[in-house]
Parts: sequence; C-alpha cells; structure tokens
Amino acid sequence: MTQRLFAEHLGVSDRAVAKWESGGTDYVPRPETQALLDTALARATDEERERFHGRAAPSRVRLGRVSTSGVGELHVDSHKFMPVFIGHYLAERLMKRIGLETAAGVLHAGLAPVDHPDADRCSLYVHPCGVVLFHVVQSRRPDTISDLAEWRYRTYVTDPSWAAQKLTELLDTNGTAGLRPEYVFSAYWLHEHPWDEPQYETALQLIATPSPLVDRSNPGNVKSLGPDAEEALLSSGFVHPEVARIGVHGIAAGFVGWSGISYHPLAPERALTVEELVEAEVLAQLVWCYAAHIQQSVENGRDPDVPERYGWRFLRAAHSRLTSARPLETAQHRLMREAIVKTSGLTEILPAAQAALREDRR
Repeated sequence: MTQRLFAEHLGVSDRAVAKWESGGTDYVPRPETQALLDTALARATDEERERFHGRAAPSRVRLGRVSTSGVGELHVDSHKFMPVFIGHYLAERLMKRIGLETAAGVLHAGLAPVDHPDADRCSLYVHPCGVVLFHVVQSRRPDTISDLAEWRYRTYVTDPSWAAQKLTELLDTNGTAGLRPEYVFSAYWLHEHPWDEPQYETALQLIATPSPLVDRSNPGNVKSLGPDAEEALLSSGFVHPEVARIGVHGIAAGFVGWSGISYHPLAPERALTVEELVEAEVLAQLVWCYAAHIQQSVENGRDPDVPERYGWRFLRAAHSRLTSARPLETAQHRLMREAIVKTSGLTEILPAAQAALREDRR
C-alpha cells in the first residue's frame, strides 16, 4: 500500500504514517499505535503475514518469534459456562438467599462460590434480569485431544443436571423444571502440549471444535473415534469454516467457535489473562441467554416477562458493550471480543430481542 492507503486502512493521518517510516528502526510507536498495528497484522491473511515477516527480517528469522513446538504432555484448564434463565423473581430471591447485592453497573452480575463434586473451582453469577450462570474450572491432563473431547461431551450430560439440582437446593424449590441449563460453552486455557509446529494450529482448532473427533450418534454416550482419526486430522490439517482466529503472532494463539474457545499464551506477560477471557465470555453468555429467552417467548406467542429496568434499553447497553471498543482496550482483547460476538450470533439475536421489547412496550 501507499502511505495514504495504509493510513486510510488504519484510520490515521497520512502524516502519522510518514513519521513512522521516516523514523526507521529508531522510531518506537506509542502503545495505542502499536495496538492498531497489531490488529492490522492479526487480521491479515496468512500469506500477507508471511510476507511481512520475510521483509521485516531479511535473515528469515521471524520478529518476536516464539517456538510453538511442544515439550510436554497435554495440560489444559477447562472453563465451562452454563447459563440458565430463571426469571427476575427467582433471581432476586436467589440473590437474597446467598447474600448477594445488586451490582452498581447494569451489566454486572453478583458472584458467589459454590461447591462442585469434580471441579477445582466453581462460581455462580446471578444477574437480576433473570439469568444465572455457572462457571466450572477443571484442570485436565488427557492423553489425547480425543480423550478431552469425549470427557467434554460426557460431562455435557451430567453437569447441566448437577446445575439444575444445585439451583433447586439454593432456591429451596420443588423440582428442577425450567432450571436446567440448555447448553454448555467451553473455553480451554492451554498450559503445555506435545505437538510440533505443523500440527500446532490444527490441534488448537480441534480443542475449540472437537466434534470431528467423536461419534455423537448417541448423545447420552458419546465416544471418541480413536487415535487414528485424531492423527489423520493432525497430519492433513483441519480448518473449521466458522472458527475465528485470535491472538497475536509470537504472543498468543487461539481460536473461537460456536461452542468453544482454545487459547495458548506464548508470552504470558503480554498475552491476555485468563480473567479477561472469563470476563468477556461471562458477559456474552449472560446476554445471549437473556436475548434467547425473549426470542423464544415471542416465537411461542407470549409477551416477554421482563422488568422495565431490563427492557430494550438494557439490551441496547449490552449491544454497545459487546461491540464497541474501550479506550484502553488492547488489540488482543478487541480481537477476542469481536470473535466471541461474531461466532455466537449475538449480532443477530440482540437486535431482534431489542426490537421485540420495543414492540411489547407499545
């Protein structure tokens, strides 16, 4: 690109680009400028990134290169997110019973620890709009990705039942009707892995979207297809058409899909933190669950039963928070947020729910 075209591409002035170029290798861009450039590079095609690294490092040593070859066994932290709509009446009752106060921010939820029989840590988020969400953290050291995938799908059967029973106990209600989470979303934080570089990105995609590794013909008894199926995919490569790439070269790598996230911090001091990933996913799942309830009510011919405080203006605020960049947001955080919104379908379901609540108030 010319200086002018590159300036338009980044959304900066021609003079700024000319200043960077004239400064040569002695010029160090400001942090916000570095974030712009990181984002532009991350959004480039694989061919464009390869060309950039080749030109920036004539010796063919990639700038900021961090080896992705594995040196250990597979070790991940599994983060499961299980949202369920219980209604604002029960949400308020639950908050009182476990001693939670309404958070100051309209998009913030109350948080309390809960016991889980097989988790390292489990938290319950309660939002007064009527959505609760279980966040279950479990450290796993499976022999293969296929073993991890089989465990994932098997616990998708047992964990929602446990969550329904836990809600029944906390609310002191009779039965679990309507309290069971409808789905589970998984995020995997990769600590160690055994793959060489040609297999690395394929492995990360399979962790995020493991369906090609299992037989799901019997949902109650999902089974791994075995090591041969996994090895074939790792050798030939696997690209899911609806998976978005996140991370910045040399700092972190990861993928976001409809049902899962994989993330590997290569340079932990510069990568996203696990807290940032969890915060973004908790908000997305809470809002998605709430909007889905409104949409389902409309499709069933009912007016959505939501309090005025959490009407269409609440959804407008949620849409803005999920889709607008924050002043101090890094390029990595922006890429993660945009990927979560894109792959979850929030850009479609949120406006539809907001329109339904506007119509309901007329």
